[in-house]
Amino acid sequence: MIQISVNKFRSNLKSFVDQSINDHIPLRVRRRAGRDFIVLSAEDWEREQETLYVLQNSSLMTQINESLKTHNSKGGYKPTEEELNEINNI
Repeated sequence: MIQISVNKFRSNLKSFVDQSINDHIPLRVRRRAGRDFIVLSAEDWEREQETLYVLQNSSLMTQINESLKTHNSKGGYKPTEEELNEINNI
């Protein structure tokens, strides 16, 4: 995470916002007489919200865990060639 002063941020607002959006790196803006704040692209914020949703959903986490166990044991479902062709639109 990049950290800058509020004065530097104010002076170069557009370039810092563009950098945060393009590089997908949050920007922490430090203020002397107030609380710091974070600049984050909307895309990155939405991704974080989705991750939090998954992590807080115990049923979904159980499904993911079971799927991982099946994958690691190579005991998962194996589609037929016909099913693979249908999935791949062949």
